Amino acid sequence: METPFSMYQVGAEALLPPRDISVSQWADENVVLTGSGSAERGQWHTRPYQREPMDVLSPSHPCKQVVLMSAAQMLKTSIMVNFLGYIADVDPGPTLAVEPRSEDAKALSKDRVAPLFRHSPALRGKLAAVKSRDSNNTAMHKVFANGSGHITFTGAISPSGLAMRPIRYLLLDEIDRYPTSAGSEGDPVSLAMQRTGEFEHNKKVIMCSTPTVDGESRIQAAWNTSDQREYFVPCPKCNHYQILVFSDGTDGGLVWPEGEPEKAAYCCEKCRELIPHNQKSWMVERGEYRPQNPGSPIPGFRVSQLISPKRSWGTIAAEFLVATNSTETLKAFLNTVLAELWTERGSAPDWEKVYLRREDYDLGIVPAKASLLVAGVDVQDDRLEVEIKAYGRGKESWSIDYRVIQLPDQSGQALKTSSPEVWQELEELLAVDWPRQSGGTMPIMAMTIDSGFRPQMVYEFAARHPQPAHGPAGDAIAAPRTVVATKGKPDFLKLIASVSPTDASRKRQNVRIWHIGTHWAKQEFYDWLRIVLPDDGSYPPGYQHYAYKDQDFYRGLCSESRIIRSSGKVEWIPDKSVRNEPLDLAVLCRAAAAVCGIDRFSDEDWAVLEGSIPADAPRKSSTGEYWNGRDDFWEAGGRGKNWFK
Repeated sequence: METPFSMYQVGAEALLPPRDISVSQWADENVVLTGSGSAERGQWHTRPYQREPMDVLSPSHPCKQVVLMSAAQMLKTSIMVNFLGYIADVDPGPTLAVEPRSEDAKALSKDRVAPLFRHSPALRGKLAAVKSRDSNNTAMHKVFANGSGHITFTGAISPSGLAMRPIRYLLLDEIDRYPTSAGSEGDPVSLAMQRTGEFEHNKKVIMCSTPTVDGESRIQAAWNTSDQREYFVPCPKCNHYQILVFSDGTDGGLVWPEGEPEKAAYCCEKCRELIPHNQKSWMVERGEYRPQNPGSPIPGFRVSQLISPKRSWGTIAAEFLVATNSTETLKAFLNTVLAELWTERGSAPDWEKVYLRREDYDLGIVPAKASLLVAGVDVQDDRLEVEIKAYGRGKESWSIDYRVIQLPDQSGQALKTSSPEVWQELEELLAVDWPRQSGGTMPIMAMTIDSGFRPQMVYEFAARHPQPAHGPAGDAIAAPRTVVATKGKPDFLKLIASVSPTDASRKRQNVRIWHIGTHWAKQEFYDWLRIVLPDDGSYPPGYQHYAYKDQDFYRGLCSESRIIRSSGKVEWIPDKSVRNEPLDLAVLCRAAAAVCGIDRFSDEDWAVLEGSIPADAPRKSSTGEYWNGRDDFWEAGGRGKNWFK
């Protein structure tokens, strides 16, 4: 007969720190798959893209919340189930697992969790014995044998299940399929989160889902606040790391011969070589997560079935062709296979909401929280439109000024932008040092100009100013008043889609054209415009501040809608009754910030810009390299020479 736990044993265990083992290590050593809730049998083996999302849940990792935006059958359920086993064996505590419906919660408990506890030796005896009429130990509520915690399963529709006991571990599964309200009590995610308040110092919250509709998706909102880790894999031909995407192959992606999707291969975005499916495992084994929003303390992970070892590229290509037969099947393909959001036609931020949240700060002055100033220029037939924008930590930004450079000729008509006088006016604007709210002045660090119209005038203007250099990691570096010629490119994978080669720039006075991924940039900007401010008065990463009173400006910000054709092609459709220059300038300013390196700024980089640490102090960037402030881009890029006076 087993010796029961005494209260002294329970108390002693509660005082001990958890064993020093990560979640993935524990799963590899202890989890046994039986086939009852999984297609596989035998010892669990953590796949490369599963390890990091599991290990941030370990007690040694400081994060309190983890976001998983994943395709179906990739991450979510396996990580949740393994984490439940880890909790029971290594670091027990009160636990709540929330599924969209009570039926889903019961199925998770019976089909996945119960077999885990039955067949994994480390978990035998961890749950209290089931007794008849024992309401504290059922399929929906399991108590740990030593009384150190429990696992409760509930549906998001149940207000009582979401509002009872304090919870240390909260597992929110498929949150995009939760009802709007749990009964009459309000948002189920908020209700469940409130239960973790007593464990603020050591809680762990998992928010996971396949995404659904752009602008309505809960997991999208959570992903936007995370550090947005995408899984990059190397090309076996050139070793270039990239995210595997379902694209038309123009800039990399899945391609196949006409009518033969089963022969699909992957086209490398850099070397353009075709990679057969049998080399995918090699790529995935060597993959790594790279944060796209490194300033956030919340780890976020996104994976699609393109990296799945169970799905061939040919199978996915054939499934796509079938999915194009209807809007609903194409939507399901994007959500569950590619882990991408579906955007309904006409889906754009509500300009009136953006207008109503405008602020009353002083235009023309750089706010105290901002440490980087950039500009974007849109070239029209008879005018230049210019926006000046300031950025701070977390890519929070403030629109500082909006200028229209339009000069009259002798007859009073507007001069064409082929006239040197117009560009001289832009020259004078670029030379301005802008006052800072905290004292001193700041120059425009980088100005991007769309070269789609009057390209020769753009090249000549850019040639008179510093061009972006390159740092030790190959990244762009801007000196003060750098000018960059740009061109839009329909890329939804990255902001800077490509840069024209050096040899091709010679006919443009050695000016290289930077191609902006307009799909990517506009979607990011719209995601930022949709950010809802928390009640504590803070501003989340990416928040956009505006103070203009002209309603047409806000109509212009929200003037285009992202749609997905039945072929899978993504397009941005403008509202022809509205001028879209404000949106174009927002994209150009964002690209200018990228030229300055904002996407890889570490906390130390920001501290240098803010003047709180010396510019020549050795420090580590977000990419892991050390700069010394003397012979590298800290000096070459001007960061060791003070951007502001």
